[in-house]
Formats: sequence, structure tokens, C-alpha cells
Amino acid sequence: MQDLSRCEICPRKCGVNREKGNAGVCRTDKKISIARAAPHYWEEPCISGKNGSGTVFFSGCNLGCVFCQNREISRFSVGKEVSVAELAAIFENLQEKGVHNINLVTPSHFVPQISAALDIAKLNIPVVYNSGGYDLPETLDMLDSKVKIFLPDFKYMSCSLGEKFSNAPDYPEIAKAAIKKMFSLGGKPRFDKDGIMKSGVIVRHLVLPDHADDSKAVIKYLYDTYGDNIYISIMNQYTPVCDTAYAELGRAVSDEEYNEVVAFAEKIGVKNAFIQEGGTVSESFIPEFDTKKD
Repeated sequence: MQDLSRCEICPRKCGVNREKGNAGVCRTDKKISIARAAPHYWEEPCISGKNGSGTVFFSGCNLGCVFCQNREISRFSVGKEVSVAELAAIFENLQEKGVHNINLVTPSHFVPQISAALDIAKLNIPVVYNSGGYDLPETLDMLDSKVKIFLPDFKYMSCSLGEKFSNAPDYPEIAKAAIKKMFSLGGKPRFDKDGIMKSGVIVRHLVLPDHADDSKAVIKYLYDTYGDNIYISIMNQYTPVCDTAYAELGRAVSDEEYNEVVAFAEKIGVKNAFIQEGGTVSESFIPEFDTKKD
């Protein structure tokens, strides 16, 4: 397992000695902390299928977006500590429940530990890497041959939005490099006879209120770069769950804004896409987390 005594596994490269119990920008030290492990039925249809996706929500986050909908675990590191061996057992237990895949949610700051757990776990279902898109290619290389499905966000094309909402002005370039590496590892989308994804890349983009133009720029970049070799998931579920200093984030995305972005994707030729229908705000999108700290 990679030494974390001067942690540089994510783009923050904060250099904190996580081996000694110090928390990095991600708000975690070396010890693995998970907030939830259970079948989940609200991912894209080819991920959740009928049996659900075996999601493991990791505590902490290397981004800290001001609008985070899972801030209970990303900011306050609510969760339960597990060892590498215990994490491997959790993967196997989820597999025994019949889920279609193991879904690693917000895993970027625990990649060395996850890689070690995947070496132990006896899995015959795909593993999904579900991140904020703020990943280093060299860190993703630790997952070569272990992860076949990549489900990253591409949050912003604007550096100023990356700085404003995630304190990450380098977000666009980091996400581009990360998705390029993910595509090299996951390849073109491949599905089984039931339409369940076996390998490939789905890039998620959450439309934010007042920022439809940036959403269009993200989608144009992805389609110009990858065409139909990836899927794009255009999401309308932004939920104003917390107070922020930004007035535009105090409301849901309007139907007009979301439909404008979807229409743009259709206009430029995007075919491999997922879109959401119905209300833009729903508490059902926010799972219950394990608040135990033992």
C-alpha cells in the first residue's frame, strides 16, 4: 500500500502525514471510514438494474463543494472505521446480496486502501469508481484491472466556478486528465444481455441554477472529445440543502434551465446520455448515513 506519510494521492497534494493520524484536506487520516454500505437503486439504470448497486459511501472528500448534498459525511466525516480486510468483507457481503456491482462513492482519498481491499476480495462483479472527477491519473493507475466502470463528475468547465464553489480553480484541467485516464482504463461502454454495464465510462454533470452556459460547455467538451464512446448523465437533482454565500444556489434548477441544457446536448448530436424527469428536488436522492463513530 502506498505510504501516506506525505500524502499526495489527490490533486490537493496537501502533504499531510496521514500515517500519523493527521487529517488532510479530505478530513481523513489513514484509517478507512465508511458511512453507508447497502444496495442502492437510484443510480443510472445500467448501474442499478433490478438488483441495485452495491454502494459503499466513504467519509470525507477532497473537494468540499459548497453545495454538497452529502455534507454530513463529506464535511464532518461521519462514519464507521473499518480495516482493509473488513472493507474487503463488506464488498463480498454486498456481492452475496445479488447486487450488480460494487460502487465506490467518493473514494479518491482512500484509493491505496481500496486497491488493497480489492486485492483481497473475491469478486465476480464489476467495480464502479464513483468520484467527483478530482483525481490524479497516477492514483487511478492503482486501480488498473481492478475497476472496470468509471462514474466521475465533470462539475465545471469554468476555472472561476471551480474556485468559487470547490476552492479548486484547476478543476477543469484536473477533470479532463482524470477522465482521459478513466477512459484508457475502462474503455468503450460494454453491457450484458440485460443492459447492465460491465465496463466503460459514464460522466455525470449536475446542472446548477444560473449556470446553464457552463453546463453546455462541459457537454460540448465531452462530446467533442469522446463522441459516443462514453455516456453523459445530465442531472437535474441539485438540492439547496444548506446555507451558502451564493444567492444563485438558494433555489432548485428550473425546468427551463434543465431543458435548455438537454436540448443543447441533442442539438450537437449527443446520443449516449441519461436524463432525469420529474421534480428537480427530492430528499429521496439523499441516503441515510450511518452516524456511528465506533
